[in-house]
Amino acid sequence: MENVIIIGSGCAGWTAALYSGRADLAPLLVTGTMPGGLLTTTSIVENFPGFPEGIDGYQLMVNMQQQAERFGTKTKFGSVVDKVDLSGRPFKVTIDGEVVETKSLIIATGAGHRHLDLESEHLLDNKGVTYCATCDGALPMFRNKPLIVVGGGDTACEEALYLTRFASMVYLVHRRDSLRASKIMADRVLAHEKITPIWDSAVEEILGVPEDQVTGVRLKNLKTGEESKMDCAGVFVAIGLVPNTQLFQGIIDTDESGYIVPKHGVRTNIEGVFVAGDVADKHYRQAITAAAMGCMAAIEVERFLQGEEA
Repeated sequence: MENVIIIGSGCAGWTAALYSGRADLAPLLVTGTMPGGLLTTTSIVENFPGFPEGIDGYQLMVNMQQQAERFGTKTKFGSVVDKVDLSGRPFKVTIDGEVVETKSLIIATGAGHRHLDLESEHLLDNKGVTYCATCDGALPMFRNKPLIVVGGGDTACEEALYLTRFASMVYLVHRRDSLRASKIMADRVLAHEKITPIWDSAVEEILGVPEDQVTGVRLKNLKTGEESKMDCAGVFVAIGLVPNTQLFQGIIDTDESGYIVPKHGVRTNIEGVFVAGDVADKHYRQAITAAAMGCMAAIEVERFLQGEEA
């Protein structure tokens, strides 16, 4: 039986593993389908303390993993996609078909990309429709061609800036008439000669041949209702995140958007189950805040287990 299982391998998960490992709890961390989480798709992280020149997102996650494993974390490359049984203790977590019992649980499953929910988006997925510029931007199909980024936050701006390395022009399609991104990111985007914002607009349809590749989009101006077509070789969707809480629906308390609602910091409605990171944070969603919650969750697990033994 495990002392604690941590589900998720982003900043929250690895920090929770580091702290619980140093407490001699020998945590078991389950990586999930995307080891390292969304931060591994970020080219450069400039705002994580301790790295004055910035650090590659993937490398930051590798560093965190190595540090956690140094203190006894057991890493399992797998997914908890079947079920969790939190009806009684010990909890039972099914990892790739194997049932593992644990005294406590930390949910650090993070969040995934939000989709446009267009039929054409799904038909052309991986054929010019993508959700990660650093993963796909350098592909030959996108080089020296016009590309579209959908969104207006920091992620969309970062995607647009990254794509300027490869695209002939980047069009940033946003539903509003100003960016929601931080001022430094917005200023960089608006000053870049290869980025053109398309204000007050939404993608109504992604054009292309499903067996082939994206050829363009049909846009709608949300103020005038006017529709237009624009040629492009790819559509990079960056419109926000959806918490990965499907596994816990009806078991762990969530809000109307699906985010886990923490109680007293990082506790959940089930004693012995704790939460950390973007799966419970829809306001900040930063690497540093996720790491902080991971630290808090691990400390709470240690205190919880000590109380059980007393």
